Amino acid sequence: MIQKQTDMDNLQLATINSRIKAFIIDDILITLIVLIIFWDTIANNESDLSTVLILMNEFVLQVLVLKFIYQTFFVWYYGATVGKIIAKVRVIDYDNFNRVSLFQSALRSFGRILSEMFFYIGFIFSFFNDGRQTFHDKISKTLVIDV
Repeated sequence: MIQKQTDMDNLQLATINSRIKAFIIDDILITLIVLIIFWDTIANNESDLSTVLILMNEFVLQVLVLKFIYQTFFVWYYGATVGKIIAKVRVIDYDNFNRVSLFQSALRSFGRILSEMFFYIGFIFSFFNDGRQTFHDKISKTLVIDV
């Protein structure tokens, strides 16, 4: 227990601002990827913005799967998504402060999607606990720290 406390004292939790920055970058990246993948469908419909939004709604399942794979792979393999790398934060295991497992990463990604689907309520958790853990951090037992 003493070692864990010492290790935790050496860690700097990521700020809310750096986490928001990472979130925005990742969302823009996912949006660009979706636009590239479905460009033919979107471009072939002579459309205004509302038509594009309707088409994007038709791709919700694909977007959710893409987000799940993106978040899961990058957090598991690199410890951070592209947005987190740019924001200089990473995700670690809460118990041993090491890399997260593939299961933890998948669980975190699934919880993040749930948080987004329900009006981002899961993100609000981070304001009310010492570890600044969101819902998806809590269920996957992860922390987001500065690098």
